[in-house]
Amino acid sequence: MTPTVSAARTYLYAPGDRPERFAKAAASGVDAVVLDLEDGVAPAGKEAARLEVGRHDRPDGPEWWVRVDARTLEKDVAAAVRPGTTGVVVPGAEPTLLARVDDLLPAAEDRAGLPPGSVQVIGLLETAHGLDEVAAVARAPRVVRLGLGEADLAANLGISPGAEREELWPARFAVVLASAAAGLAAPVGPVETRLGDDDVLRRSTERLVRQGFTGRTLIHPAQVAVVHMALAPSAEELASAREIVEVFDRADRAGLGAAVTSDGRLVDLAVVRSARRVLARAGLA
Repeated sequence: MTPTVSAARTYLYAPGDRPERFAKAAASGVDAVVLDLEDGVAPAGKEAARLEVGRHDRPDGPEWWVRVDARTLEKDVAAAVRPGTTGVVVPGAEPTLLARVDDLLPAAEDRAGLPPGSVQVIGLLETAHGLDEVAAVARAPRVVRLGLGEADLAANLGISPGAEREELWPARFAVVLASAAAGLAAPVGPVETRLGDDDVLRRSTERLVRQGFTGRTLIHPAQVAVVHMALAPSAEELASAREIVEVFDRADRAGLGAAVTSDGRLVDLAVVRSARRVLARAGLA
């Protein structure tokens, strides 16, 4: 089964050992909740976190993801996969690790009564080896989207980023390029850890959009509305994108070789891809 590709703009982390935060996260207006079994949980709380994640009923509304820990991968995948789970986020994504995840998922889907191949994977690039092999990561089984964990990547590379994180912009480009080359949805941007400054959050999100990202991971519900506004296209961009997609679809249904907008612009597949990305930023994919 080929899963429906996630078009979420925002992914909000909720610690797996804090079940009282699951519903709060879902009610924040976020597109996707990521129940965390990795860095958001202290070592002493890992077993309790797996128990809470494994018995949590995933209500309709947002997508439900689970970030697993490579050190306890088999246990985490077993807890993560249950009805309502959209997929798993794999931090430190490298080809060998993703192959292990793909090996574990069929049995987990079967136990949960889910169709084979229905659980998606987001590969989170956080290591030098993963970034060096980013093309293979993007083409790994089940991977529908890439993300970037800049704090871990900077530590792994020995980089000390400044306030604008320009030292990591080449890594951002590499992830965007690999996503496009593999035909994946545009990648998910990293978290903004400077809480309480909406202007910083807005500016950094707008920069990510210019760099080719259409989503972002978050660590606090208060960030959701700001990021959605920063990701959203202008009214003019949205109207143009709608027209481009509509005229292309009409021409395609009619078997025509070309499509032209009302102001005379020729529409080809590259133009349509850009237009669909604008719609995705508005939550209209």
